[in-house]
Amino acid sequence: MTSTTDVRSHAEPSRPAPSRPTASRRAGWTTLRPLVLRLHFYAGILIAPFLLVAACTGLLYAASFQIEQVVYRHELTAPAGGTHIPLTEQVAAAREAHPEGKVTALRPAPEPGQTTRVLLDVPGLSESTQLAVFVDPSTGQVRGTLESYGSSGALPVRAWISSLHRTLHLGEPGRIYSELAASWLWVVGVGGLVLWFARRRRTGRRLRDLVTPGRTVKGPRRLLSWHGSVGVWAVLGLLFLSATGLTWSKYAGENVDELRAALGWATPAISVSAGDHASHAAPTGHHHAAASDVGVDRVAQTGAGKGLSGPLEIVWPGGPGEPYLVKEIDKTAPTRLDQVAVDPASGAVTAELRFADYPLAAKLARWGIDGHMGLLFGLANQILLAALAVGVITLIVLGYRMWWRRRPSRGFGRPYPRGGWRQVHWGVLAPLAVLVVAVGYFLPLMGVSLTAFLVLDGLLGLRSRAAG
Repeated sequence: MTSTTDVRSHAEPSRPAPSRPTASRRAGWTTLRPLVLRLHFYAGILIAPFLLVAACTGLLYAASFQIEQVVYRHELTAPAGGTHIPLTEQVAAAREAHPEGKVTALRPAPEPGQTTRVLLDVPGLSESTQLAVFVDPSTGQVRGTLESYGSSGALPVRAWISSLHRTLHLGEPGRIYSELAASWLWVVGVGGLVLWFARRRRTGRRLRDLVTPGRTVKGPRRLLSWHGSVGVWAVLGLLFLSATGLTWSKYAGENVDELRAALGWATPAISVSAGDHASHAAPTGHHHAAASDVGVDRVAQTGAGKGLSGPLEIVWPGGPGEPYLVKEIDKTAPTRLDQVAVDPASGAVTAELRFADYPLAAKLARWGIDGHMGLLFGLANQILLAALAVGVITLIVLGYRMWWRRRPSRGFGRPYPRGGWRQVHWGVLAPLAVLVVAVGYFLPLMGVSLTAFLVLDGLLGLRSRAAG
C-alpha cells in the first residue's frame, strides 16, 4: 500500500507531546513505527512513479490477448473445413511462401476454424523472434505471415505491449525501471499492511472497518480509509506480482536462477540425444533431420499415441542425432506440458518428460509465471490482473492526494522527525540491519535505493537539528 503520508496525521487530532519513552519502549514498535512510516513515505514519493507506469502498462497487457485476437483475426482463423490436409503439405506451403526461412517448429491448428502456425528462422529478425506463417489446415492456403516472439508466441501487437511493460522499449536499461518497481512492491505492500493494522490496535477499530472504506468519515480520513481498505484487498496480489515479476529482472533474476539451481528447483529438461539412432542423422537444408525422416505427420501420431493432445508444438531437430520434440503448450489450468522426443529415422520415442514429474518448486514457478502473464486461468486470470493494476493505480493516486493535502508547505508539520531510524534501539536495529543487507544483496536495486533513502533521511535529520 503506497501511502505517501503519515497515517496518524490523518486519523488523530493534535495531542500533547508524549513523555520521553523508556529504553524498553524504545526497543519496540513505538520507535520502529516512525522508521516504517518514513520508509513508506519515501517509497510512496520516489518509487510510486515506477509502480504507476508498471501498473498502467500491466493493465494494457492484461487486455493484449483479446487485442491480438481482434487485430490478427484473419491470420489466426480460417473457414472450418471437414478435413485437414497432411501436416507435411502445410509445412511445404509455408516453405514455398518463404523459401529463405528454415523450419524450426510447427503448431498444428488446435481447434476447427483456426490456422496452423509454421515457425521459420529468417535472417534479419531480432533475438527470440521467428517468422510465423499461418496456413489454412483445410486448403493449405497461406493466410498471412507475422513475427512471433518468445515461447508464448506473442504476435507483434502483444509483443510490443509486453516490451512496453518490461522495458518501456528502452532495451536493457529499461529493465531497471521494472526491476525497481517489482523489488519495492512487496515492501510497500507489507509495510502498509503493518501500519494499517497497527492503527486498528491503537484506535480500537473493528476489523470490518479496516477492510471496507468508512462511510461517515470525511476529508483526509476518508482518503486514508479508502487507501487502507483497497490495500488490504490488494496486498496478496501485490506480493504475487512482485515475486513473479522479479524472475524476469536483470539483477535479482540472476540471483533467483542461482538459488533455484542450488536448491534443485530448476525446471527439468527432456533429453535431446537420439542415442543409438544418431548414426541415421544427416543435415538437410532446413535445420537438421534424419536422411530417412519419417515425417512430421508420423511424429504427431507418435505424440498422440503417448497421450499428448493439442494445443501442441512440434520442434524440428536442432542438430545431427537430435530428435523431434512434441510438446503440449496448454498453460491454462489444469496445466498440460508433457513432452516426448521422437527419433526422426524410426519414429520411436526416445525420451519422455511429464509435467506431473516436475519438482513441486518447478511447478510453482511455472504456475506463478503463467499467472503473472494472464495465462493460467484464461480470461478470469486477465480480469484479476486488470483489477490488481487498477488497485495499484488507485492506491498511488490516493497516496499522492493525501500527501498533497497534508504537505508541510501548507502549514502541516511532520509528525515524526527525519532521521528517526537513528533513535531505534540497537537490539532492534542490529538484526534489522542484517536483514536489510541480506535483502539488498539478493535484490540489488532495492538495496541501493534503500541505502540512499536511509542516508538521505539521516542527513536531513541532522540538518533539521542543526537548524533548530
